[in-house]
Amino acid sequence: MKSLYVLLATPLGRRFWCWMIQKMPFALPVDRLRETPTLLAFRHPKPAYAFHVILVPRQDVASLANLDPQQTQFLTDLFSTVQSLVNEYDLQAIGYRLVVNGGPFQEFPHLHFHLISDKTPNA
Repeated sequence: MKSLYVLLATPLGRRFWCWMIQKMPFALPVDRLRETPTLLAFRHPKPAYAFHVILVPRQDVASLANLDPQQTQFLTDLFSTVQSLVNEYDLQAIGYRLVVNGGPFQEFPHLHFHLISDKTPNA
């Protein structure tokens, strides 16, 4: 998995990832939970938590620091998708966090959010 991160950190790897998420998300081997015109939400392929979902923008955004505040459609989709997943999996009852990493803590070179819970939901 580390070699994948190294590959995606290259300019060509980033372009390929962005092209895939924009043009061919159906070809990504992930367990999709939600898709909107601006984002894709899927189960983390190697979860670190009992419940671990990744939410990524379809647009090429390197990190939260690079996100244009005018991208209101993405922000609306992000929060409505998170609310929908919280309701579907009853995460309010067990507790959850929405996390975004940046700088040296961001292992994957594309903006992404983690919706996580230490407890397994009933849904």
